[in-house]
Amino acid sequence: MEEKLVTLAILTYSKAQILKNVLENEGIEACIHNVNLIQPVISSGVRIRIRESDLPRALKIIESSTWLAEDVVNEEKTEEKHGKQILVPVDFSDYSMAACEFGFNFAAKIQAEVVLMHVYFSPVYMPSLQYATESYGLPMEHELGIKSMLDNIHEQLKKLTDGIKDRIAKGELPDVKYTCVLKEGVPEEEILHYAREEKPLIIIMGTRGKGEKEMDLIGSVTAEIIDRSPVFVYAIPKNATKKNFDEIHKIAFFTSFDQRDLIAFDSLVTTFKDYHFEVSFIHLSDNAQKRTWNEIKLVGIQEYFKKQYPQLTIDYDMMGEDSLLSNLDNYVKEKGIDVLCLSNYKRNIFARLFNPSIARRMIFHSNTPILVIK
Repeated sequence: MEEKLVTLAILTYSKAQILKNVLENEGIEACIHNVNLIQPVISSGVRIRIRESDLPRALKIIESSTWLAEDVVNEEKTEEKHGKQILVPVDFSDYSMAACEFGFNFAAKIQAEVVLMHVYFSPVYMPSLQYATESYGLPMEHELGIKSMLDNIHEQLKKLTDGIKDRIAKGELPDVKYTCVLKEGVPEEEILHYAREEKPLIIIMGTRGKGEKEMDLIGSVTAEIIDRSPVFVYAIPKNATKKNFDEIHKIAFFTSFDQRDLIAFDSLVTTFKDYHFEVSFIHLSDNAQKRTWNEIKLVGIQEYFKKQYPQLTIDYDMMGEDSLLSNLDNYVKEKGIDVLCLSNYKRNIFARLFNPSIARRMIFHSNTPILVIK
């Protein structure tokens, strides 16, 4: 039986030709339909059609603005970083150590390198020098303060690495390559800068978990990383019991019926192809009038993904958005959910300030790990 063709995009003829070439270079067979055979260049719009099974990969290309970049149009090759790194920010708290353990276990599974990053903030005050006054000595005092702080940080880093070496020797941690990176600056900005430059596979971070104080460094930074990271983020509450992805058997994947959820889910399955888990698709809605239509959509999503990923066990549920955190706690306990998984779309600063993302709302009110897909 011939596989069903689906329309990926409707474009001008010239852009359709570019996209067709890009898709075929990625191994995706594509064809152009509705072409004006007499004057193709002035066609009002033509359809790019592909096999249904290629849709997730093709949508990734469509979603990226890079496919129409000058280097693609001119068929120039650009080299990308694809290093297998796992970035683990640490602040020497108990829950950042839990993230460290999880990172080492995952790195051993996928043969990756662990990068332990600590960021310290040092406000620099440089008063204007007033010769022949006592204030002339202030810069020296400030330098001594910074030196003392750095000595303390290096001491804590040494304690951390000594502890890791000891646990590796005892067989409590796998023996994987790891490096330590020390940066000065605002923690979230330095972590995001590293992620954009080095493109690690995932950032694994600890967070304080439910009911803990909000001023701990990583606990407050994690929400900002979740909103702005260009790569996967796995946030582990302090009280989480899972030590590696092998222990994760059921995840809840939140969907808003956006096509980007399809791309995100394909990224999830591709990245964690060596793991086996059940998936529950969750849609948040309090609109009773739309409930039947939302359920029809969820059934469609379930059937589509069962066809695309026959190795997965997939079901679905709907959840009220009012009292979300309470509903979520009950659902996690009732269904035995190990990880909450969602795609976090790019949002502008006003949206982030006045309408916090679901991930940000969840992260400080749940003892269940959160995996954010980019």
